[in-house]
Amino acid sequence: ISTGGSSVGSGAAPCRFAHYFVICGIDTETGLEPDELVSRFRENFEQSPLKRTFKSKVLAHYPENVEWNPFDQDAVNMLCMPKGLSFRTQADQREPQFHSFIITKEDGSRTYGFVHTFYEEVTSPQICSAMQTLYQMHNADLDEALCLITPMPFMHACRRFLSQLHRAVTAATAPPLPLESYVHNILYEVPLPPPGRSLKFHGVYEPVVCQRPGLSELPLADFPLGDAFSLLGVENLVQLFTCTLLEMQILLYSQDYQRLMTVAEGITTLLFPFQWQHVYVPILPASLLHFLDAPVPYLMGLQSKEGTDRSKLELPQEANLCFVDIDNHCIELPEDFPQFPNKTEFIQELSEVLLSFGLSPKGGAPPRTGTPLEDDGRNGNLAGDELAVLELLQGNATLERLQALAKRTGVTVARVDALRAGVKGQGTEGQGGRTAAEEEELRNAKLSVQLREVFASRFTTMFADYEAFVIQSSPDLESWLTNREQMHNFDKASFLSDQPEPYLPFLSHFIETQMFATFVDNKIMSQWEEKETLLRVFDGRIDKARLYNVRAPSLRSSNYQRCTILKESAQAIEQRLMKIDHTAIHPHLLDMKIGQGKYEQGFFPKLQADVLNAGPTNNKWSHRTATTQRRKDRHRQQTEHLNLDNDLKEKYMQEARSLGKNLRQPKLSDLSPAVIAQTNWKFVEGLLKECRMKTKRMLVEKMGREAVELGHGEANITGLEENTLIASLCDLLERIWSHGLQVKQGKSALWSHLLHYQAREEKLEQQQAESPGNTHRRKSESAIGMPSLRVSVIQDMRHIQSMSEIKTEVGRARAWIRLSLEKKLLSQHLKQLLSRQALTKKLYKRYAFLRCEEEKEQFLFHLLSLNAVDYFCFTSVFTTIMIPYRAVIIPIKKLSNAMTTSNPWVCVSGELGDSGVMQIPKNVLEMTFDCQNLGKLTTVQLGHDNAGLLAKWLVDCVMVRNEITGHTYKFPCGRWLGKGVDDGSLERVLIGELVVPSGEEDSGRGCRTPPLQRSPSQTRRIKPTSAQIQEAIGEAVNNIIKHFHKPEKERGSLTILLCGESGLVGALEQFFHHGFKSARLFQKTVFVWDFVEKAVAYMESADQMGDLQETAEPLGMTCQSLCRYVNAINSTPRSIGKDGKFQLLVCLGARDRLLPQWLPLLVECPVILRMYEDSALLRDRSTVNALISVLQTLHDFPITLESSLVKGVDL
Repeated sequence: ISTGGSSVGSGAAPCRFAHYFVICGIDTETGLEPDELVSRFRENFEQSPLKRTFKSKVLAHYPENVEWNPFDQDAVNMLCMPKGLSFRTQADQREPQFHSFIITKEDGSRTYGFVHTFYEEVTSPQICSAMQTLYQMHNADLDEALCLITPMPFMHACRRFLSQLHRAVTAATAPPLPLESYVHNILYEVPLPPPGRSLKFHGVYEPVVCQRPGLSELPLADFPLGDAFSLLGVENLVQLFTCTLLEMQILLYSQDYQRLMTVAEGITTLLFPFQWQHVYVPILPASLLHFLDAPVPYLMGLQSKEGTDRSKLELPQEANLCFVDIDNHCIELPEDFPQFPNKTEFIQELSEVLLSFGLSPKGGAPPRTGTPLEDDGRNGNLAGDELAVLELLQGNATLERLQALAKRTGVTVARVDALRAGVKGQGTEGQGGRTAAEEEELRNAKLSVQLREVFASRFTTMFADYEAFVIQSSPDLESWLTNREQMHNFDKASFLSDQPEPYLPFLSHFIETQMFATFVDNKIMSQWEEKETLLRVFDGRIDKARLYNVRAPSLRSSNYQRCTILKESAQAIEQRLMKIDHTAIHPHLLDMKIGQGKYEQGFFPKLQADVLNAGPTNNKWSHRTATTQRRKDRHRQQTEHLNLDNDLKEKYMQEARSLGKNLRQPKLSDLSPAVIAQTNWKFVEGLLKECRMKTKRMLVEKMGREAVELGHGEANITGLEENTLIASLCDLLERIWSHGLQVKQGKSALWSHLLHYQAREEKLEQQQAESPGNTHRRKSESAIGMPSLRVSVIQDMRHIQSMSEIKTEVGRARAWIRLSLEKKLLSQHLKQLLSRQALTKKLYKRYAFLRCEEEKEQFLFHLLSLNAVDYFCFTSVFTTIMIPYRAVIIPIKKLSNAMTTSNPWVCVSGELGDSGVMQIPKNVLEMTFDCQNLGKLTTVQLGHDNAGLLAKWLVDCVMVRNEITGHTYKFPCGRWLGKGVDDGSLERVLIGELVVPSGEEDSGRGCRTPPLQRSPSQTRRIKPTSAQIQEAIGEAVNNIIKHFHKPEKERGSLTILLCGESGLVGALEQFFHHGFKSARLFQKTVFVWDFVEKAVAYMESADQMGDLQETAEPLGMTCQSLCRYVNAINSTPRSIGKDGKFQLLVCLGARDRLLPQWLPLLVECPVILRMYEDSALLRDRSTVNALISVLQTLHDFPITLESSLVKGVDL
């Protein structure tokens, strides 16, 4: 919370305790005006006059104006009496009430208001007669409010001062001095206490004490946090705190304004060192209810009418809403959001603090705030006779005046003082002679600060090393501000990679928020200007923690560290109270005309404006500030003509600060349509800008990642981060769709719109059942074998509706967005949805974002840019759903044997599982099957049973399509399956690649994801050179190592890296093929596997002859292992051909780390001389040694093989 001192200009006044004293009530000139706006929202025209509300006015405020904090009449009036004026009769509860409010300025600085509302009898003749004629009422009281506007939230002090002022009006005898003296005193003669000091000033009857935290302590927050915890309970409060950190929409709901304020201020205080950057209106006046329509994060408080039910509340959007029902101690949370790190231990620590103060962590016990004012321990503890003395003294104006005079001259009248404070004579005081009320206040303050310390210490541990990741790349402020939008100023990826795994879901969301961005900006700007207060305190704490606790930065643990300074923080508060540092000037008689300010019991007098509009001229405090002011003025004149560019810099600074800041506070004024339109226009612009930033961020991250896969730079987006970005896109779309809704239906505005669209389209479909009209089909995705999928918003909705896993509308909308994004149809689908203009008009008000044509077009264009990259955000999230797949086998047509007599089968595998073996209808070669989500597809096993006469089969490829997402994979084969042809294989494992739909070539083709590997088909036509072969092996091994360096969730398929086109198997095959004498005249082709088999046969026979006896033991072992593996592969029941067997040997050898040991055996074997040319790589010692050392680098990694590869091999 920005302290008033730092947020306002220079000069004497920022040091003043209070800026304005305000009186609100009924304007006797205009009389009773029904409050139209309030009535509109509270439908209360039929109600009895006692329930009706009327317009209140600011009757007076002193001084007229303060230059550094201009008086905002509309706002103050609305917030002093958010409900307007109301009547009470003798029968009603007429106790005075207290509440506070806050006004946030454009620059984010805050001003506080403290309001004491009481009922005063109506005496004005015209109002009385109006009452009688309109409402047959005779005597009634109307409410009136006294208010102090202050730069800092000294709530307790203001509350006491106002209640004493009111007491002076209702007491049987006039107060010691005219009321003007007290008001003048607090406006002009009471300074703000300096940081780390306490201050005593004098009310009408008792002194009032307040204190301000020191520079290294947590900033001032005077609202009792304990009350917020008591109202909601620790668990709820921590959840609310998490929603606030993640910048959701937060709506507080209570009958009591002060409770709204206590919870709102409590939550924002706990954010230290961060600050809420969005709309902040803890008390939303009834006339501003349309503000709940704001499509931005907000924190607002809404007063509930007695007896109204939460279900009656029409909220425009609830997809991302955290609804806090304070009076019923419960909270409704948005659907899925990450939990705060170490939540359980955190709640435990907070509960212990509460218990040590005797409070229940469960909450739900309403604290005393809701009750009418307790009167500061006044007179409550005095025995009868002493009370009588006090009454006598208070009743005697002369004695009171004498005493005031005596005090000023330094004579103390101890006995009266003692009585007045309700202390001493009775022994009722707590320690140090404090009244019960003061004890209570001290206890509250100690509890608050300890709770705040527990929260602060979480951030100190979580962000202990944040500075290391702040990117400070600009030489000066000006260049930083100029390039700010383009620059990354925090290394998010490295920061996240440094955090404990359990923290990531929360942290990856949190570092995307505006409050975190502003925090980092403040850090960067602190190189050139004074540090922002919260940042200064936070950095100080981190430095201190470093001194005490030198931990190795590399050791990140998620162990919970408890707060260690609870005692100290509470002691600091108590010590300041024990020894009061400053005492303000006492109230004194002012230079007033005699006979004014006359006293009439029960009525607040009209104060004399002339004495209250000007400050004193002679007291030393104002004199001191006046000289500093003069000195500052002189200095300013000197600097002004020195550097005019300072103004320019200031302008820059302002622009910098406002960048990314949203509307903080609605204009609290009488709402003309123009004002509402302008506010909505700001929202529309803001939404468009947010959409631009989000899509850009999603593209940059994704492109960055793909550039890496193509071999540029370093990868830096994690799946986690991608998920965070997509979740925030879903949230943005929900907010856009709920802006300007006519009538809200259901929790998700987007899904509700889609359902309306679906209903209309299905009606049209029925009407046009005969003639299929405007369903334009996508160009066939691949010329071969697949009927194209129809592009249809409705079809995608039906897929989502059939998913039983998703239970809510918000969930369905999110799934639909993810699916559309994965299909690269998000922009097209939304355009289609919005093209039904009659529907959009029916659902949305004129000012809604979706009805601003130009912005809508730009918005769809930004979303279109997301088609440039591949997302698997649907497939990878909904991993357990059933998905229909379609598989087509494409034989090579030009050969007659496309028709085969054997029975083919297929098994499809993906990153999440496989389909199991499925028979394919002979001669159809196409099938659809339902199967639990397989994820990205990796391999297809294809085979047949060799039955019948035509059992040979030449297959070009297999195509498999996910019928929901439309992703199509091609598995190239290009070889025979059959006994006695090719390598005699009856089954092959094919490796898949994603097919790019042909319609997409134009849209951002240049920046597509690199193609996946494909099956090694007939690509061995061109003989590679020996250098190319060695390079290919290095590349293949490199890719496998890179694979293991990625986070586990993002590794993709290892099978592709082993068996794919430029995989390890293919590269080693080329190595073994180099110089291999394969083609023989009039004989069958020889395969590399033949060489391996011959080598093994030689070893086995040599072993039996005993030739290997003298070899070293390990070598003998290696020989045995090679023979064992080859025999196991040969004796598998599967009919994999010779190339398939070689592939299997390489995969198993890599998995079991045996390849480097087997190579020397094959090289040593005499068979090599018969089967290889002299120039073969396999016969070159140095090349083979190089190969062995390359393969050894794989030993550090746990290679696991897909079951489709190793099925049926018994090892």
